[in-house]
Amino acid sequence: MSPPAHIPLGPGGEFDRIRAIIAGLGPDAGDLGDDCALIPLGGTILAVSIDASLEDVHFRTDWLSFPEIGWRAAAAALSDLAADGATPLGALVSLGVPDNGKRTSDNDDAAVEIMTGVGAAAQSVGAKVLGGDLVRAEKYLVDVCVLGTAERPVRRVGAHVGDGLWVTGMLGGAQLALRELMAGRRPDPEVMRRFAQPVPRIAAGRWLAANGATAMIDLSDGLVGDAAQLAAASGVGIEIALERVPSWLGVEPLLAVASGEEYELLVALPTVFGEPQARRFRQAHDLPLTRIGTCAVGRGVRYTDRGAPVAVPRGYDHFPPPPPG
Repeated sequence: MSPPAHIPLGPGGEFDRIRAIIAGLGPDAGDLGDDCALIPLGGTILAVSIDASLEDVHFRTDWLSFPEIGWRAAAAALSDLAADGATPLGALVSLGVPDNGKRTSDNDDAAVEIMTGVGAAAQSVGAKVLGGDLVRAEKYLVDVCVLGTAERPVRRVGAHVGDGLWVTGMLGGAQLALRELMAGRRPDPEVMRRFAQPVPRIAAGRWLAANGATAMIDLSDGLVGDAAQLAAASGVGIEIALERVPSWLGVEPLLAVASGEEYELLVALPTVFGEPQARRFRQAHDLPLTRIGTCAVGRGVRYTDRGAPVAVPRGYDHFPPPPPG
């Protein structure tokens, strides 16, 4: 019995491991490789995703409050629902807490505060916390599983040659905040809010799904990494013009395209989708929607700066290759 088809994955050490896991699962693997698992249930489609946030990998307790840690973890998982054009129903959370459990004051329990943040993020998109698990752990761990429904799910597969490539919002804010925090400085409040409380683009994802999106992915690993995943999944080449990439003030385009944990949406839209439709999107969501490139014949992603080819930094990789030598 041959294993079921799965969505082709792009380059990177993390995705090499996922390919090996899929091969190891063999016929026990479902249709893997998308932002969400999509499960037909009667007349609807259940969309499910899970996202883990680990202390000192995804967050630091000296940078973020515990409610911010919870919000950020939930928003990361909810962003996967946005990428499939799904409507959230709720979240289940596995929470790992160190022995000392209380890290805020004599009266405030970190576990409670983290879950308060999770609940606030869920409530912001009309969902609820449905349950979970609580364990003792060496470091804080917030593992969020989200459930939603999708009338017309949009996957990473589906982009066609000639489709325009668009992105929501502005890029680089998370990287700008991270750069300031690593230098021991407190970022500007608006930039810090972008880092600590990212907004899952649920309403935007549903609008794009209803208005012809052919493929979509959220920018959790940065535009560089996630554009490569969309190109691999859809079997197209992608051309991106750096001068068109919408960037936060003070963030150069090369930094903006490599900035991870942006949680904006990268979406392929057919040629009939143009500026009039983009204006309607902006009016509906008070959010920029910018065309940054095109889906073309070929494979991989090509970047240009005013027509000249340019090399870009690598996106985030949980399992980067060892340095040479």
